Amino acid sequence: MKLTVTPAAVTWFKEEWDFEEGDQIKLFVRYGGDSTIHAAFSMGIVKDEPKNIGISTIADGITFYVEQDELWYLDGRDLTLDYSQEKDEIDFQVSGK
Repeated sequence: MKLTVTPAAVTWFKEEWDFEEGDQIKLFVRYGGDSTIHAAFSMGIVKDEPKNIGISTIADGITFYVEQDELWYLDGRDLTLDYSQEKDEIDFQVSGK
């Protein structure tokens, strides 16, 4: 299980959400939305302090992470955050397994 944030996604986060080096960004499971792996659940994004990191990565000085108790959502798969120019939003890509 791996977490990746593309350079395009990092640029979007900096421009649209004013994220900057040193910030910690939590990726969390939320009820609702569109998902290819769990009906009625999707990923959300919030600037927050980690409690018990399950997976994480640092991209351009920004820490992105998923808490241990939310790893069930990925079910052992990799998660990549990329910027979709077509939708002008972050695209959560789940792969593997």
